[in-house]
Amino acid sequence: QVQLVESGGGSVPAGGSLRLSCGASGPTYLRYCMGWFRQAPEQGREGVAAIDGDGTARYVASVKGRFTISKDNARNTLYLQMNSLKSEDTAIYYCAAIPGLTVCPNEITWYKTWGQGTQVTVSS
Repeated sequence: QVQLVESGGGSVPAGGSLRLSCGASGPTYLRYCMGWFRQAPEQGREGVAAIDGDGTARYVASVKGRFTISKDNARNTLYLQMNSLKSEDTAIYYCAAIPGLTVCPNEITWYKTWGQGTQVTVSS
């Protein structure tokens, strides 16, 4: 059973930065579609960024220009660099993967493997 483990969350003031990491226990996971999602209190889970097997990245409009998704295949790790953080970025952040699929779909229901989440709190 492949596991995803997020880390790097914390509390920062508005305008600050954080880098989230997602370690994958399976060596081939980073060849496939992986993504970052977030869930704020009393909100549904939304997609933040996704990266295809070939490294093509896509972002939700609200984070474009501020967040960067990347991966290090040698370290089996997915990253989310978050800059210019805003209070509305406060949420639990999750990484997820779709084993066997190299192009990320838009629908969240495709993602079957999830991490436990890491809290990001941005104070205004």
